[in-house]
Amino acid sequence: MRHTLRFLLGTELKALDTVDPTLTVLDWLRLSERRTGTKEGCAEGDCGACTVVVGRLIDGAIRYEAVNACIRFLATLDGCQLLTVEHLKRGDFTLHPVQQAMVDCHGSQCGFCTPGFVMSLYALWLNEDRPDTQRINDALAGNLCRCTGYAPIIAAARRMYALPARPEDRPADAAALLQALQDDATLAIGRDGRRFYAPATLPALAALIDTEPDATLVAGATDVGLWVTKFQRVLPTVIYLGRVAALRRIEETSDAIEIGGGATYSEAEAALARLYPDFGELVRRLGAVQVRNVGTIGGNIANGSPIGDTPPALIALGATLVLRRGETQRRMPLEDFFLAYGKQDRRPGEIVEFVSIPKLPADTRFRAYKITKRFDQDISSVCGAFLVELAETRVTRIRLAYGGMAGTPKRAAKAEQALLGQAWSRERIEAARTALAEDFTPLDDWRASAAYRAQVAANLLLKFFIETSDPSAETRLVGDRSLAHG
Repeated sequence: MRHTLRFLLGTELKALDTVDPTLTVLDWLRLSERRTGTKEGCAEGDCGACTVVVGRLIDGAIRYEAVNACIRFLATLDGCQLLTVEHLKRGDFTLHPVQQAMVDCHGSQCGFCTPGFVMSLYALWLNEDRPDTQRINDALAGNLCRCTGYAPIIAAARRMYALPARPEDRPADAAALLQALQDDATLAIGRDGRRFYAPATLPALAALIDTEPDATLVAGATDVGLWVTKFQRVLPTVIYLGRVAALRRIEETSDAIEIGGGATYSEAEAALARLYPDFGELVRRLGAVQVRNVGTIGGNIANGSPIGDTPPALIALGATLVLRRGETQRRMPLEDFFLAYGKQDRRPGEIVEFVSIPKLPADTRFRAYKITKRFDQDISSVCGAFLVELAETRVTRIRLAYGGMAGTPKRAAKAEQALLGQAWSRERIEAARTALAEDFTPLDDWRASAAYRAQVAANLLLKFFIETSDPSAETRLVGDRSLAHG
């Protein structure tokens, strides 16, 4: 084991021998390093005031990603590079093109949110050349502004590419420095009797889980981070999964795509969008860029939330979940993993190794819908994902999965029975809509009433029928409207 946390702050090597396991990057920057350009707003990964850029070494090159410093634990930066708004400074009076564009377009008023916006735009500037409006909007969806509004900031996002850039405006090449920090040793560090472990291999992870069975497993910390910042929980032992390369794999076979339990939404998004366009659109609306850069599909499954966005789509697609303990794998249909609210079929010591999603035959029709109060960065009131296969006009296969309608993500068995073997017709859809009342008894809560959820669930099924039956119908009013007839 290695007992020193090592990462780069800019190009400065940081080597720390003692770290609180749940110390956030934000608190370390502000309280220890006095880099106060990074702000604390919501402390839950929603407002973006704390946005920083993290560089990871991928195949010898550094990939830069915007992340929320408020819910990311400092020790997860092992082997990475951290950039803050202070790193954009060029002398006393020269602004970075991103900053100059914000000035030119009057993109800042009160200024509290501005460093976070600058860092989100900086990550975009580093990774893409003149992105379209949707990409700009996606990049900014995780940053909130209540003064200037978004129009001048979007204008700044366009202008920053028109301004001259100097070599020093890009991060100094730190690939060699990061390469020297890479190893397969398990990081073991802590403070006051509490421990943080970050293994780099599956065998090391398995051994740790055996010796620390009560440890909290952390991938993106987009949920666990809130346990610390909002609920003030003290976690005695944390095992971080992000260094286990085998868990981050995304592998396509002739008949499926396998997504490792540690693969982030951002890493999986392109492949999912290519194979299942609606799934890609669902992921695009899940959280914000900062969340998708660290949150994992495996974590979304293991969390077991009834309003998680990926399980309904995965269930509708007939995904298989692979759990692992040591060298032993256990496979099951994903829908069988969710037993009851807060209870999953995960035995002690098991981790989500990967999920296998079948590729669809050419004539299979799949759609996914996310209903929220806001289009971007909101939790679903109802999520519906549907798959149908037809022989001429008769239903030969049907899978209807919902989130937000029960204590777990769940298939609508009665509604499926009303459709299987029947004509794909409005009459049978109406029968299936009625049958949904036997499948679900949704709850009232602050996101939606039970009556609203029931009506929306039925309407989504009708929407699915219309989209798959009438090529001229326009049912997508927001988002990627072309998906309606893809």
